[in-house]
Amino acid sequence: MIKRVLKYFFVLYLLSITLHAQVVEKNLDDSHWKFKQKTEHKWRSAAVPGTVHTDLLKHKLIPDPYIADNEKLVQWVENEDWEYKTTFTLSETEMQQSHIELQFDGLDTYASVYVNDSLVITADNMFRTWNTDVRKYVHKGKNEVYILFESAVKKGKAEAAKLNYTLPGDEKVFTRKAQYQYGWDWGPRLVTCGIWKDVKLIFWNDAKMLNVQYVQQSLSDTLAELEFICTIKSDVDANAYMDISYGGFMSDMLSGEINSKIKLKKGINTYPLYYSVKDPQRWWCNGLGFPTMYHFLITLSYDSRFLDTENIAIGLRTLELVQEKDSVGASFYFKLNGVPVFMKGANYIPPDNFLPRVDHNGMRSVVENAVNANMNMLRVWGGGAYADDEFYNQCDYHGILIWQDFMFACAMYPGDEKFIQNVNAEITQQVQRLRNHPSLALWCGNNEIDEGWHNWGWQKQYKYSDSDSTKIASDYNKLFRQEIPALIKQNDPTRFYWESSPSIGWGHNQSLQQGDSHYWGVWWGNEPFEIYNQKVGRFMSEYGFEGMPDYSTFKKIADKKELNFNSAAVKNHQKHPTGYQTIQSYMERDYKIPADFEKYIYVSQLLQAQGIKTAIEAHRRAKPYCMGTLFWQLNDCWPVTSWSSVDYYNHWKALQYQAKRSYAPLIVSVTEANKNCEVYIVNDERDTLSRRLLVQLLDFNGNAIWSKVLDVVIPPNSSGMYYSVNKNDFGDFDAKQTVLSASLLVPKAFDNSNVIHFTEESTAMFYFVKPKDLQLPKPVFRIDATTTDNDQYLVISTDVFAKDACITIDGESLNLSDNFFDLMPGQQKVIYLPRGKKIRSLKKKTHIASLVDAY
Repeated sequence: MIKRVLKYFFVLYLLSITLHAQVVEKNLDDSHWKFKQKTEHKWRSAAVPGTVHTDLLKHKLIPDPYIADNEKLVQWVENEDWEYKTTFTLSETEMQQSHIELQFDGLDTYASVYVNDSLVITADNMFRTWNTDVRKYVHKGKNEVYILFESAVKKGKAEAAKLNYTLPGDEKVFTRKAQYQYGWDWGPRLVTCGIWKDVKLIFWNDAKMLNVQYVQQSLSDTLAELEFICTIKSDVDANAYMDISYGGFMSDMLSGEINSKIKLKKGINTYPLYYSVKDPQRWWCNGLGFPTMYHFLITLSYDSRFLDTENIAIGLRTLELVQEKDSVGASFYFKLNGVPVFMKGANYIPPDNFLPRVDHNGMRSVVENAVNANMNMLRVWGGGAYADDEFYNQCDYHGILIWQDFMFACAMYPGDEKFIQNVNAEITQQVQRLRNHPSLALWCGNNEIDEGWHNWGWQKQYKYSDSDSTKIASDYNKLFRQEIPALIKQNDPTRFYWESSPSIGWGHNQSLQQGDSHYWGVWWGNEPFEIYNQKVGRFMSEYGFEGMPDYSTFKKIADKKELNFNSAAVKNHQKHPTGYQTIQSYMERDYKIPADFEKYIYVSQLLQAQGIKTAIEAHRRAKPYCMGTLFWQLNDCWPVTSWSSVDYYNHWKALQYQAKRSYAPLIVSVTEANKNCEVYIVNDERDTLSRRLLVQLLDFNGNAIWSKVLDVVIPPNSSGMYYSVNKNDFGDFDAKQTVLSASLLVPKAFDNSNVIHFTEESTAMFYFVKPKDLQLPKPVFRIDATTTDNDQYLVISTDVFAKDACITIDGESLNLSDNFFDLMPGQQKVIYLPRGKKIRSLKKKTHIASLVDAY
């Protein structure tokens, strides 16, 4: 009882510190902002954070660019200049503060900011925070903020015209702006502007904390030694105090407090605080353990007054990128807390072309999709934007490691002093913002620039002279080999920096022998999916194949009569120049072609899922030679046919369900080599496992033609072949009506006769012919609904073999626990449903189709 009371008062103490700290923020997001085109006179209401496109859309001044082919109707917006304004009121108390700072967390991109007609900020980088003291420009009562946003397209073109050669990437490379907004082969061209992040006033006296850097000095099972480096801006020369306390509402808040007397000097001060944690709990990535987080509160006080506070959440862990030379090339893997970890995940792009529309729930959904598919790493791709704080927070709390690109992609960038200084400020801010996150695994300079310069023929395409090439290459070296690594060494010295992803282009053998690899022989090279079994590198950070989004997604962006490949709407939502043709070409190899548009979507998703499954499992079987697989891409920025596994409206495609299965900690994988069917087991867990392996040749009625049972012991963190059988050993069988099933069974319980019962943990289905050649029966499904105290679920069964069974529920947009699965007679598939849904009603609205129904 006494301890609970003490905790209560300690919470009140922490809250009082925060409430009475003299650094006070006043949010200006909802300050009745208005906007207009520069050449017009009428002001209209604006949303902040927001973009000019979303403001225009709200007032119905443009059509929705995500619908039909409206994108082309809004291209005029990018060439115009736009104005925003608001007013705010200051009280006499607020005017008594020594400092009144105006801070924009994000201005997109070329913005001149005036306060009461005085120019206070000239912004030229959407990735930077812009802060200035406006104390001398404001007064008690009403004040005005006015912003002029100039066209980024025009600005970029003006900068490009200053060079006597053309840089790959055209005008966008001169603008420090999300490059994907200029269009990509999965995204529209919507070059927007606006106040895209929060805006606030910050009031303070005497001193304030600028940032806190956490450094883990040492970590063992018994003790963690921590250092918190606090950077303080001070107006005074004075003695002050810094305190650090550990706790949180879900932990022991009385774990200890450290007090330190410091001597402030006018200007910038840096002071360390030290803290020890006994018996520390380590932060683990998804699938290997719990991602334990520790919460600290740091306070700055002076003259018996609290001046500022900083909350910081950290994870205790060690992380290395191991590159050791071997007989082939060099390894490339991450070692977390001393354990080599096979990275399983995908590439992340911004979830919307209009970033302010993505709220915290949207960011959580992205991370939860990764977690629920058994991923442990996401790569934040360099052609988008640095993600919101909530994204990294969610990754911390869910154990998702981050490969973080800086925002440069697929182009060459200028190297003039103004550009370099702008980038240096951007890099410094972003590194300081993100460096305390335990989820942050690696900084990467750029996406595919080194590969592009050496392999994409730019020198010939742009007809560079020797001096041009020398200058462009020199600018690259200056930025990515000198400036950026120096800034990381200064601001985040314990984190690894990787210059460019990939390190070597996919057309070179060395790309599969060292470093990370982007393998695009499938799709770009039109090579068959089976080539994935051969093209396995040390760390596969990009590869992919397109699949169409859910049918309901198409219905949102096109009229029913336009749901065909000849409509402008469907064509506009495919940004790859040969996208639909490439899907068709691969589909013809493996599947029959459906005539119906909705069924074609279904088969395109199966095609995508099967291709990426082939790659993932080839990579995992090759462990420890290969130690990472990140497919392209997890999500979309608008409704589109793309490489994503989850579409813009958060519908899981077949690929996402397959990724969940193929990324499971323990899997069985079957491959064919020289007429032998080889059964592999991959175990990513840290424990040795004992299982029963059941290998069966089954006909489509569920009858076993041949079978083999083995008891296997599976070492931790391993991959190996546990059984191999020549197809001749099966005798005569019809390859078009049979499947080889390999299942791992785990002991469940003994019955009254002391007989062990087993449950299926992982199953691989290996087919001897392409799906188009299978002679599939027409299944009849049974659906049973069950509710328990904790769960509710549907139980699916079938009378004959069902390939790629797909469940849809009328009027519901649910991502199920499983879908697009194969099912044998005698088996049951349990589909868990969210609580709060009336399961009997859902059962009535549930429909199941399989591949045979697509033709």
